[in-house]
Amino acid sequence: MTDEWTLKTKAMDIKTASTDLSKETCPADNEQCVKLEKTAIKIQSWWRGNVVRRALLDAALGAWAIQCWWRSMQTKIVEQKRRLALRLYTCQEWAVVKVQAYVRMWQARRRFLQARQAACTIQAHWRWYASQSQAMIHGRYEVEASRLELDIEILMT
Repeated sequence: MTDEWTLKTKAMDIKTASTDLSKETCPADNEQCVKLEKTAIKIQSWWRGNVVRRALLDAALGAWAIQCWWRSMQTKIVEQKRRLALRLYTCQEWAVVKVQAYVRMWQARRRFLQARQAACTIQAHWRWYASQSQAMIHGRYEVEASRLELDIEILMT
């Protein structure tokens, strides 16, 4: 900060010195006057160049900060869109799995009911056949229960 202030003061001193010199009537052939004026012009151009470079640097840093912010916002937006798409995909996938489970359950139940109906039909026909072929089952039934065992014998004559 002090270096900058020193440079500014020196530049102002030289600027005022050059203006003071130009106010005085300087003969054109005076070499010292021309040399001082050239030196003052060089220092002024150097100072103006520093000021312009600093302004450009400030502008570039500001643009860089804005670009960084914008890129981070774009990244956040893309991440939000990705999460939303993932959530939507998960919901759709869950719905598909549920529908598949219901369809498989319905198919299994339908097969079970068909098998049960077929078993009932076969049993009914077998019972009818058994009752028609032997008229009635003749035999002796013995039921013996001992020691928690149950024996059933059906004897056909």
